Amino acid sequence: MKRTDEAHWRALEGMYVGSPINTIYAPQIEVGHETASIEIEVGDHFFHAAGAIHGSVTWKMLDDASFFAASSLVDDVFVLTTSFTSYLTRPVSEGMLRSVGRVVNRNRSQIVAEAVAYDQAGREVGRGNGIFVRSRMELATIPLYAQAKG
Repeated sequence: MKRTDEAHWRALEGMYVGSPINTIYAPQIEVGHETASIEIEVGDHFFHAAGAIHGSVTWKMLDDASFFAASSLVDDVFVLTTSFTSYLTRPVSEGMLRSVGRVVNRNRSQIVAEAVAYDQAGREVGRGNGIFVRSRMELATIPLYAQAKG
C-alpha cells in the first residue's frame, strides 16, 4: 500500500457524502493520510424514546471514520469492514457529533483503524476499532467515486 494523493481523498469524501444512506445524516467529512474526521448535527430524528441519539448513529460515525481512514491508503479498490467493535460511553442529545478515525496498524492483508466520537463540548462519547481489507471491487467502477475523482 502506498501513500495516496489529495484527489483520491477528495473522491472518497464525494463518495461518502453522495451515498444514499447519508441523506439521513447530512455529514461533513475530511479524509487525509491515514485519517478521517466526520461531523453531523444532532437532531431529534436520531433520538430513541429517552431523548438521546440512538447508539446506531454513534456506531455509524465510528465505523465510517475508521473505514475512511483505512480507505485513505487504498486508491484502487473498495475497502470492506470485516469486524468492528464499539463502546458507547455517554449519551448525546444536542449539538455536533464528531468522529475522528486513524490507522493504527497495517500489513499486506489488513488495516486496523480506530475512531473516537466526541460531543460538542469535546467529551468522548464512544470509541471503536475495526479490521478492514481490500475487496475486488475497483473504485473506478463505483459511480460516486468516479464522478468525484473527475
